[in-house]
Amino acid sequence: MLDRIKGGLFGVAVGDALGATTEFMSAEEVRERYGKVTDIMGCGYFDLLPGEVTDDTAMTIAVAKGIIQSPDNPIPAIGEEFLRWYDTKPKDVGTIIRTVFSIYNGDWFDAAIKACEKLKGRCAGNGSLMRCLPIALAYADKEKMEEITIWHSRMTHADDKATEACLIYNRIAFRLLQGESLSDAIFQEIAHTRYEPMLTEAPSCLPDGYVVHTMSWVLHWLLRCESFEDVVISATNMGEDSDTVAAIAGGLKGLEAGYEQLPRRFVEKIRCGGELENLATQLMHVRNE
Repeated sequence: MLDRIKGGLFGVAVGDALGATTEFMSAEEVRERYGKVTDIMGCGYFDLLPGEVTDDTAMTIAVAKGIIQSPDNPIPAIGEEFLRWYDTKPKDVGTIIRTVFSIYNGDWFDAAIKACEKLKGRCAGNGSLMRCLPIALAYADKEKMEEITIWHSRMTHADDKATEACLIYNRIAFRLLQGESLSDAIFQEIAHTRYEPMLTEAPSCLPDGYVVHTMSWVLHWLLRCESFEDVVISATNMGEDSDTVAAIAGGLKGLEAGYEQLPRRFVEKIRCGGELENLATQLMHVRNE
């Protein structure tokens, strides 16, 4: 179980660090500049160091810390961790989340609703999906896991499409932790949803920050790539919101593979690796309580 939990957290971080190099580029621009990105090299839009991560991993860490501090009711603690992270003036903060933070005055759910109004309803971003995996890792009780997944998404994203994607994602992760295969888990959870066409079709959209587009590409790579390496490299070389797509897909594929099966050349470059290892151990303790 610890190997799987570590695999999930490192899967997010590796996808994030790999995909950050090509974020905001088109697939054609990626090919012209790099040929094909196959290793963690940093640089990119935010001029990162190799192995440095963006908001995808940072907010995933914040969610994990909040759960560890207060497993029974983690939402307030998660919020405190979000603010602590934001106070570090990170390089990469999504538009929706930045808007929520600018409005927040003690009530996350009210701030999310007001931010959605301010953004004229354009609040179905992928910012809650990218950080939700620790919830599935920490809670063995499915009802509790789903309840926290919903409220955690609504802290910043007042759109049911964001909540829906988080629930589908964490239900897939929950099944993986029960020993199901990734393909079976995906099939069970996307049947009769808006994502069912991904079983047989490639997405007809760009892998951008709209949560439906992001989730469609995540499912596409997970269903069509055999190895963890193939998943995160494929997502990276599509560009657009590549760090987030690779992080989200990498989380599930890493969870399936387990930490020991992840490529060492990726894992050893992750600068927050020690913190992720500690969080994995603590999340497992929460799960076993």
